[in-house]
Amino acid sequence: MVSDVFDSLLEKSSLFINREVLRPTYTPEVLPHREKEIENLAQIFLPALRGEAPSNVFIYGKTGTGKTAVTKYVGKQLIKKGEERKVNVNFIYMNCEVVDTHYRLLQNIANHIIDRWEDRIPFTGLPTDEVYARLTKAMDEKGGVTIVVLDEIDKLKGDEALYTLTRINSDLSRAKVSLVGISNDLKFTEFLDPRVKSSLGEENMVFYPYDARQLQDILEHRAKKAFKPDALASSVIPLCAALAAQEHGDARRALDLLRVSAELAEREKAAKVTEKHVRKALHKIELDHITEVIKTLPLQSKILLLAIVREEREKKATGLKPSMTTGEVYERYKQLSKKLKIESLTQRRIADLISELDMLGIITARVISKGRYGRTREIELSTPSSEIIRILQDDDTVNPLILYGGRGQTRLI
Repeated sequence: MVSDVFDSLLEKSSLFINREVLRPTYTPEVLPHREKEIENLAQIFLPALRGEAPSNVFIYGKTGTGKTAVTKYVGKQLIKKGEERKVNVNFIYMNCEVVDTHYRLLQNIANHIIDRWEDRIPFTGLPTDEVYARLTKAMDEKGGVTIVVLDEIDKLKGDEALYTLTRINSDLSRAKVSLVGISNDLKFTEFLDPRVKSSLGEENMVFYPYDARQLQDILEHRAKKAFKPDALASSVIPLCAALAAQEHGDARRALDLLRVSAELAEREKAAKVTEKHVRKALHKIELDHITEVIKTLPLQSKILLLAIVREEREKKATGLKPSMTTGEVYERYKQLSKKLKIESLTQRRIADLISELDMLGIITARVISKGRYGRTREIELSTPSSEIIRILQDDDTVNPLILYGGRGQTRLI
């Protein structure tokens, strides 16, 4: 019985006290090695406690450098201090990967402000102008200062939403709004409408990657709350920190690595987490990442990837080196496109898609010299072809390119 299965699993001792402490969504009470950034952001937010609108601020930095954690931490402190001083301060956090259109952005901000359920703005169905009018009315009724945080701001569709929000104070009489934009893309503002760019970037903050020592401090601090005593071998945290430091000092990756290592150790019924579990976790995380990347590729990129797989397999079967040129890949890609009855792209566009696959880490594409014959790119898979086929065979569009043989084997048409 299913209940018996879970009963036996629940009876086993866990290495964790609280695994949520190791998740990116957790906001700790202490943020090691971000004291300077906390102080700077607090200085920017300070006018809100005097009833004045803080400057808009743009926060840059690679993934896992603490941008979101610091912003939420300072926002939480701001709300607490506002309540103590009886100052009307609102703090609204939104992730633009989820809330990505002009309408949804205004709707979400308004519904954070509106208290009465029956007055809340529906998910769709109203003109954007009316949503904006309701938002400004609700803000003026509530008054005070509202800080709106737009995480992953580069995921917003178009500049219209940002233009509206950077101009909203001119339509408010009793309330004030300030914006915080957070992005991993250092070049994001280069493509913005100049009017939005000047308004949004009144203050700029850059979060630099953590080094291995700093990551170790962060992991040690979290591990005290996450694990039972003696759950980790002494080398586990330094190894997780060192591996994550190689990946641009990403604290999120370091925490994921530590958490997955412990989960794998638990499944093996190990008494503690060891370096062996960290190595296994690293492999698992990389595979999971590649799986997600491949699943979300556009159709043409999936066909191209299968063309590279087909070319590699044929070269190996005939004893040749598995690397290939752009021209060879393009001819194979055209064959597969024709089988799917899909119009093939130009060779120049395919060269761009090859560069994108290289950047994503699915293939490697090195430029090599052919002497008097010029230069070409040498393409190889950096992900096992069996893994690529396993992932893509669930895609109904490209699945017809994959044939199933005996004993669960697969091959490409």
